[in-house]
Amino acid sequence: MKPEVDQILMITAGQIMLELAPNLAAQYAQGVAQLSALMAILSAQEYDRAAEIRASENREMREAFAELATLVDDAALKTRLGVAAATTDPSLRVSALNEANYALRDLLIALHEHIEALDGQAARAAETRLWSLLKTFAGRRRLYLPQG
Repeated sequence: MKPEVDQILMITAGQIMLELAPNLAAQYAQGVAQLSALMAILSAQEYDRAAEIRASENREMREAFAELATLVDDAALKTRLGVAAATTDPSLRVSALNEANYALRDLLIALHEHIEALDGQAARAAETRLWSLLKTFAGRRRLYLPQG
């Protein structure tokens, strides 16, 4: 059996929290050990889903750009949206996905600001679409604390 990174992190967290921390004399040292264990648990959660979350977000932002560009009356922004909508992720490496994600999020902010300044029903529907997208992103990135 070859354990995956998330399994190794969970085992390490358990050892720190259940074996190491209780045997440390100083409360500060116990707190540091427990915090380190918690960080390992949260890192394990992120490891398993990191690429999927980022690839999904990137794809969904590109889809929104293609869909909402028709509402944009700023030529430069419309061009940026069209270019971004046509891109794909060059790699599934988390660092590459993050780089694309950061650039797409910057463009998403610019689009959102532009849409908020527009009048009309279509603009409000687009604004609702963007808020829904952001809510979906936040839900996917939620981390869960261990129970018990």
